[in-house]
Amino acid sequence: MTAERQIRFWFFGLLAFLVLLFFLSSVLLPFVAGMAIAYLLDPICDRLEAMGASRTIATSIVTLIFLILVLLAIVLLVPLIVGQAARLLENLPGYFEFLRTKIAMLLNMIEMRVDDQMLEKLRSAVLGSADNVISWLTTAFVGVLSGGVAVVNLLSLLVITPVVAFYLLRDWDRIVERVDGWLPRDHADVIRGLVSEVDTTLSGFLRGQGMVCLVLGVFYAVGLSIAGLDFGLIVGMTAGILSIVPYVGSIVGLALSVGLALGQFDSLTAVVAVAAVFFAGQILEGYILTPNLVGDKVGLHPVWLIFGLLAGGTLFGFVGILLAVPVAAVIGVGVRFGLGQYLTSHYYQGTRPKEPVPEDERDETVEP
Repeated sequence: MTAERQIRFWFFGLLAFLVLLFFLSSVLLPFVAGMAIAYLLDPICDRLEAMGASRTIATSIVTLIFLILVLLAIVLLVPLIVGQAARLLENLPGYFEFLRTKIAMLLNMIEMRVDDQMLEKLRSAVLGSADNVISWLTTAFVGVLSGGVAVVNLLSLLVITPVVAFYLLRDWDRIVERVDGWLPRDHADVIRGLVSEVDTTLSGFLRGQGMVCLVLGVFYAVGLSIAGLDFGLIVGMTAGILSIVPYVGSIVGLALSVGLALGQFDSLTAVVAVAAVFFAGQILEGYILTPNLVGDKVGLHPVWLIFGLLAGGTLFGFVGILLAVPVAAVIGVGVRFGLGQYLTSHYYQGTRPKEPVPEDERDETVEP
């Protein structure tokens, strides 16, 4: 098969995969989640196998422990999260009214320095949009909670995902061996090297950065709750989840918590205490968690990761968000490989084959 036919074959194969992914994205969520869980838990099963357990027993033990931890988290956290979410929705109008008052005070302070007509337009635009924002947020949140698709996806996650994860985890090594046997023989070694690099990137990011998110989420939730913030659990967990992209979680969490603290507390000391939780979290992340849990193995630039998450979510919904990190890792490794090939090719170096020397200019003393 010529190189042109190979490129055409893989291009149409990729196009068919993307089309199937687009049309089946509504039912792929439990399968993608199960695959992600199996990938994350496979090293634990390998260690149990090395200790003498069979693959089925190791898979059963790991899956059971994982399910118990998930169920405990649901039983302990879901009631608290739902309660705080309900109270947050009730208090949103008050917070927006407080924000409206602060903005009005700010407008009054700059009233003497701005044209009256322009100031009135600004005042009506800012203050008049608060009610619309409240209505939109409330409608969106209630729609997410009560939507039929969300309920179906939640049920499928709870029921189908553990089954998919169990079978994939049990047969993981055989699946990898089978796929390895399908690789084009002429390029098998190169593909294995690229897959190994992708695996290093993914494992370093998902396992390392996942642990960072978990620790930061717990730290922020506990710290904000101790500081007395009413919705510290929700804000802390949100900041922890958003920490999948470095600095995004802390920035968003800091803005949300300080804004809520300004509306809740009369004392500036309490607001400073809330902000201090996030500054302490940044120190914890930068000097302890990231160097020890992630290190320099990731190779995913935050800007590229943000683009991947947004693009995946826009094209394929939540399934796209789950696939964003692996796809970003694959594309990143592919781009680095392609760039390396380019830098060693004549397209970059500009080398040309040497022209033959005319016979009359050859050195007669040199034997051919």
